[in-house]
Amino acid sequence: MNHFPWLTFIVFSPISAGIIIPFLPSTGNKIIRWYTLGVCSSEFLIIIYIFCYHYQYNNYFIQLNEDYNWINFIKFHWRLGIDGLSIVLILLTGFITTLSVLAAWPITRNPRLFYFLMLAMYSGQIGLFASQDILLSFSMWELELLPIYLLLTMWGGKRRLYAATKFILYTAAGSLFIPIGGLFIASYNPNESTFNFQLLINKVYPIELEIIIYLSFLIAYAVKLPIIPLHTWLPDTHGEAHYSTCMLLAGILLKMGAYGLIRINMELFPHAHSTFAPFLVSLGAIQIVYAALTSSGQRNLKRRIAYSSVSHMGFVLIGIGSLTNLGLDGAILQMISHGLIGASLFFLAGMSYDRTRTLILDRMGGIGASMPKIFTLFSFSSMASLALPGMSGFIAELMVFLGVVHNDKFSFLFKIIIIIIEGIGIILTPIYLLSMSRQMFYGYKKGHINLTSYLVDAGPREIFILICLSFPTIAIGFYPKFVLSIYQNKVNFILSNNFLL
Repeated sequence: MNHFPWLTFIVFSPISAGIIIPFLPSTGNKIIRWYTLGVCSSEFLIIIYIFCYHYQYNNYFIQLNEDYNWINFIKFHWRLGIDGLSIVLILLTGFITTLSVLAAWPITRNPRLFYFLMLAMYSGQIGLFASQDILLSFSMWELELLPIYLLLTMWGGKRRLYAATKFILYTAAGSLFIPIGGLFIASYNPNESTFNFQLLINKVYPIELEIIIYLSFLIAYAVKLPIIPLHTWLPDTHGEAHYSTCMLLAGILLKMGAYGLIRINMELFPHAHSTFAPFLVSLGAIQIVYAALTSSGQRNLKRRIAYSSVSHMGFVLIGIGSLTNLGLDGAILQMISHGLIGASLFFLAGMSYDRTRTLILDRMGGIGASMPKIFTLFSFSSMASLALPGMSGFIAELMVFLGVVHNDKFSFLFKIIIIIIEGIGIILTPIYLLSMSRQMFYGYKKGHINLTSYLVDAGPREIFILICLSFPTIAIGFYPKFVLSIYQNKVNFILSNNFLL
């Protein structure tokens, strides 16, 4: 290898820097906070440097290849690389993680362990998106479980143990299907078995075996996306986690499932994916409406936002199943858009809880006059979430709509039904979002809020975080071409080579 191993460096840097945290001076939390923020910011700047100077986004192929023989007898390689699909999610990971660390500033209980877990998650997430090997991808996938479990159990709400147990049971059980799928791949041709994504792209299987392998990976990624009915861990996890953890869950973790569906299910098993595409589109449409209706009935603020995330992931599922350039482009753009908007909404929910000491919407009311900045920023994020024109969610959902329409393999009746269901979901979205804002900010203060002598408005740190999340939301809404150009050729490659569309 004739270049510096940049990808290995950015994977190991956060967790390696986290090991130093126990040796930092113990006089207060200030040094620990600034150190962790410095590590995350430096990592993000290095990712930007890699994007600007080492990634040619007009190409679809893997770049910065790094391949080291790790465990020879099972052909386990440390194999990393980036393309248009992975680099946008690595950039999103660096951006959201840095802001999440800044959002966690108020954490005072055991900050050393907290920030170490945040850095460990950072490494795992980048490692997953940069992996070019199924076994390595599975290893990075599993690296996420323990940090999130500990973040839930130690810094969560009253029902944190229940939520953490549910999370670990769902995700660990789902994760088992990744190595099962890998074993099926290896057993098909044991003399030439490989887990290299680039070699597996050209591998052909009997259709029955391909469907079995496809279903194995689909179950694993359906839990993480999540896809109904495997979604019930998400509202409980979001409802109990600290809002900085929620930012990571909504901003990055859900994208891991969608990334796996595209990277493995769609790219490696195109024939099986074509077979299941109408099913995925139908399930995505149902998910949009079901989660929107369920969200409307939630009294807990964070659970309402969590169900809205499940609804928005339905658009991602439809885009993946549409088998069109527009649909898949829109699905990836929706992943990025929701990462920004979801992180913003959960941060705002946490800010509101810090001031009112409640997440129950029925106990809120009339706090908009006392906190005009939070009211304004919450209203902006709600408008972005309901896909107001000029914001990132609008163009992403529109592309998913058009992607279904442009698929000539779907019948006219099927398209009409899906579009009607999607339209119902889009109508329901402002209902639960605007009613949430009304319950929080309008009317009169409830008795619980009156116990608070003074509601402090957003401070400079909080406003900075929200502006950082809001700016790309508007920028993508007005000029999506920049983001689309990063991964558009990769999307064209996947579809033209595997589906001949």
